[in-house]
Amino acid sequence: MSAQISTSSSDPVKQFSVFAENRLGRLYDLTTLLKTSNVHIMGITVLDTTDSAIVRLIVDDPEKARELMINNDFPYVECDVLAVELTDESQLQEVLAALFEAEINIHYIYSFIKRPEGRSALAINAEDDDVAAQALGNKGFRILTQRDIAR
Repeated sequence: MSAQISTSSSDPVKQFSVFAENRLGRLYDLTTLLKTSNVHIMGITVLDTTDSAIVRLIVDDPEKARELMINNDFPYVECDVLAVELTDESQLQEVLAALFEAEINIHYIYSFIKRPEGRSALAINAEDDDVAAQALGNKGFRILTQRDIAR
């Protein structure tokens, strides 16, 4: 595996944390809104609380998603996440080992649903994305940019 470090700071992968009331159909409403506007969900995870949910999304068109959420009363916050490409599931341990070696704390991690070219990827929220990207790149992992996940 050759080291491929993309400049993630110039085109980082965007994550939306959408705050949705915990009621029947709200997740369906959000995903339908995105789908009907041709915004593809590339990664998703949901954190459920008593009266609300936090839906973390990575999409292929952040600008359009941002506009849709604003215009349709879906409150959200946006942040950059580190996205790392995997050739297969066995590389999870190698990714974690690289971050452990670099003493990088992981806040959360989830997988992409699908990526162009059919490869897998992980979304990682770490305490220091730049150091994490460098540690992973040094181990030969490809760090993805928003452009890499656009359709």
